[in-house]
Amino acid sequence: MRYLHTMVRVSDLEESLDFYCNKLGLKQTRRSDFEAGRFTLIFVAPEGQEECPLELTWNWDPEAYGEGRNFGHVAYEVDDIYATCERLMQAGVTINRPPRDGRMAFIRSPDNISIELLQKGDAQPPVEPWASMGNTGHW
Repeated sequence: MRYLHTMVRVSDLEESLDFYCNKLGLKQTRRSDFEAGRFTLIFVAPEGQEECPLELTWNWDPEAYGEGRNFGHVAYEVDDIYATCERLMQAGVTINRPPRDGRMAFIRSPDNISIELLQKGDAQPPVEPWASMGNTGHW
């Protein structure tokens, strides 16, 4: 398992970029706009520490972030998303967002911190029982 990033939601993208980049001194390492999902991901990191970024997620449609929803999740890359989720389920962990796509799953810690699990490399082909498994709760 390898640590990937931490995500926070931001309500004002320009104000947040000013804070994180201009004031805090982080550098933007990449940006992706997802028109279909109506959100933008911007990764920022200290100079020389690009491998441990902070992901700023800006949802294009305004949203009030209650219940700590502005803090999103911690992400880890795993060698085999299906084997990892199976092992976690066998240990009694709820898979809140199953890896239906062979790429991504979400679980929660005992303190309800969302943890994203991402398949290393390309997504695996969708397989059962994961492909038809529904979400449980929210993440």
